[in-house]
Order: sequence, then C-alpha cells, then structure tokens
Amino acid sequence: MADIRVVEGSEAVALAVKACRPHVIAAYPISPQTHIVETLARMVADGDLNAEYVRVESEFSAASVVSGASTAGSRSYTASASQGLLLMTEVLYASAGMRLPFVITGVNRSISAPINIQVDHQDTISLRDSGVIQLYVESAQEAYDMHLAAFKIAEDPSIMLPVMVCMDGWVLTHSYERVEFLDQEAVDRFLPPFKPENYLDTANPKTWGSYAEEDVLMEFKYSIHKAMTEGKSCIRKIMAELTALTGRDYGGLVEAYRTGDAEVVLVAMGSMAGTIKDAVDDMRREGKKVGLIRIRCYRPFPYEDLVAAVRGAKVVAVLDANVSMGSEGAVGLDVKSKLIGRPGVPMVIDFIAGLGGREVNSTAVREIVDRAERLSSSGLPPPEAEWLDLNPAIVP
Repeated sequence: MADIRVVEGSEAVALAVKACRPHVIAAYPISPQTHIVETLARMVADGDLNAEYVRVESEFSAASVVSGASTAGSRSYTASASQGLLLMTEVLYASAGMRLPFVITGVNRSISAPINIQVDHQDTISLRDSGVIQLYVESAQEAYDMHLAAFKIAEDPSIMLPVMVCMDGWVLTHSYERVEFLDQEAVDRFLPPFKPENYLDTANPKTWGSYAEEDVLMEFKYSIHKAMTEGKSCIRKIMAELTALTGRDYGGLVEAYRTGDAEVVLVAMGSMAGTIKDAVDDMRREGKKVGLIRIRCYRPFPYEDLVAAVRGAKVVAVLDANVSMGSEGAVGLDVKSKLIGRPGVPMVIDFIAGLGGREVNSTAVREIVDRAERLSSSGLPPPEAEWLDLNPAIVP
C-alpha cells in the first residue's frame, strides 16, 4: 500500500536522501535550505539514518567534505542556497573535474546585492558551466523522485559527475504538499549500493586533481563535456526506470505540455510551471493555441527535445528567472543558440521574469503570450530580451 502523506517540501527531500542510504552528509545551514539538513540531522541523531553527519563552518567546507568523502568511495550529499552555492563554486568545478559522483540540493534563492531571500534561479544558473548536472523540479513530489534519480545518474559509470537537484526556495521547500513515498525495498532495487570504480586505496594508489599542462588539459575538459552530452541517453533511461517505478511520467529531459498544435510555446523551469499550465489551460478554453515546455534537465542541455517540441509553432517565449548581465537570460541564450537557424524553428523571444521572488501569475503569463504574438507578427527582429513588469519609477 502506498505511503502518502502531506509533508513540507524540505522533509520530502530529506526522506528521499535517507532512502538513498548516504554514507556522508555535510551541512551548513542557510535559508531556505535549513529544514532539509535539520531534518537529516534529527534522523542521524535518532538512529534512523546510519550516516556520518559533518557540521562544517561554511558552504565551501561542506562541498569539500562531500568531495573528499566521494573520493574515498562514499555515497555523499549536501545542500545549499544562494551565496552558499556561490561559495562552493571553486570546489564544484574541481569535483566535476575529478569526476566525483555526489548529490547537492540547490535551493534556489536570489543573489545579493541588494540582499533578497526570495526565489529566483540566479544562484544555480551561475554554476551551469561547472560540469555539475542540473535538474529542476516543479513540485515536492518531483523533488522527492528526482533525488532518487540523481544518485543513480551521478554514480553511473558512464557519467560520474556531481548532480544538483534545483528546487525553488520557500515555494517548494516550505510549502506542504501531498507526496507519495516509496518503500525502502523499492528504492534499494532502483538504487543499489554504491560500488565506485575509482577511490582512495593505499593498495592501489591513484591521483585526483593532478597538475595538467596544455598538452592534456583540453582532453580532460572534453571528457566532462562528453560525459554530459553522451550521458543524456543514460539520464533518459534512468528517468524511464523512475517512471516505471513510481507510475509518474518522467520520460524525458523536458516536459511538453499541450505543445502538439501550439502556435505559441512557452519555455520555463521550476515551480512557476504549475501557474503557467493553469494559464495555458485557460487560454486553450478561449481558443488560443498555447503550450509549455518545462525544462527538467538544464545541464546537459536537451536541445533535441526542444527542437522536436517547437516544430510548427510561430513563436517561442522563454521565461528566465535569471539574467546574464549585459546580455539576456541564460536559458534564452541556450534556446536561441540551439534553435535559431534550424528549418521550421520559430522566432525565440526571451523574457526576464520573477527575479527576487516577483510574482509570475496567470495575468503575467497572458501578457507574455500577447507580447510574443505581437512581436512575432510585427516583421521586426526580436529584442535581445524583454524585462517583464519593471517599475520605471524605481529604475535609475
């Protein structure tokens, strides 16, 4: 019988991590990540989880602990948010370079200055080039399921890279939802014990993070790139296994929602997708042919899935909860770089929306659709990016 409970999103993540039987957990609290590591600490203290729980003095140290533990052959986990994720940056680049398969929960929160603790994707997007695989979730249920998949993806011998499950702070971490949990035997069948091929062993010495001159450095970097790009088929396979296990559809790196005959296709990531789906349904009832592509796997970038889903559309509107300063949103840049110039691919317009927790509601989604339709029919080239809902009285 299914174990269904109404739980906080953070607790759902902690229960997923517990079910994956990690050997080492490193923790430094930062809002809105704190409830995840707090719950795991309680599990360890109560004897419900047999793991080494390391309380560290900074997020840099947390990343260093799981990096070292992973090198020693341990299944390892940490979580962070915002400035904390940025403090991990040096270690995450090194960990990907050393092909260390641990899991991080990236709880999305805005980056200062000015200080803001609300949700946007600037923090995790800033790590898109590190070699860390990034999965973005829409709900607490998906956050639970994706953590099970994340360990399996990270530890697959063809990948062996850190995996970050990105979930919107507050909106998902501190909200209560109905979540269905798997029994431990089912999780153990899906995710068997970690058997690393490479680990620290005095009887068989190996080197991690050695010095590399120009004659080999590019090859090392290419191997990470190759593991990510060729790993897309492996991720799809694991998602299909997760679908079979849970009965929930995780069949692809993107979720295509009502895109079959869509003339306007919206592209988004994270929890805002739920609001967009409601708006799409409303506009469909009014006769507007609108659909949504929700990117579940952002790195490696699933451009093949995007190309297939937008064929026949007149315009693609990307909702970016981040901005690459001096340019446009990172997701918009990726979509344009992969789609523009392909036969049958429509105009792509990038919208910067939702920074610092600014609400993206159904009215805002309708405005984006209307503006995208006007721009696509104007005969003019698309703007670099459209900033949604700016207050001119505040802009200097």
